[in-house]
Amino acid sequence: MTKKETYEKLEEVFHDIFDDESIVLKDTTTAEDIEDWDSLEHINLIVAVEKSFGIKFTMGEVTGMKNVGEMADIIEERIK
Repeated sequence: MTKKETYEKLEEVFHDIFDDESIVLKDTTTAEDIEDWDSLEHINLIVAVEKSFGIKFTMGEVTGMKNVGEMADIIEERIK
């Protein structure tokens, strides 16, 4: 899966979770950039991303992710 394909799939998940089709993800996108991204939605987002990509994040990965770019890197590493 290419980085572009990863981002396209991630954007679908973000659009669904936040009910906002206008979200465009970048490597630097964080919770600060998306209005409804709070701690509860973060849990929903992580679960949805795991289901979408067929992976499981470790607790360390979840707490250590600083932005969408880091999330995409972990996903790409897992699905190689």
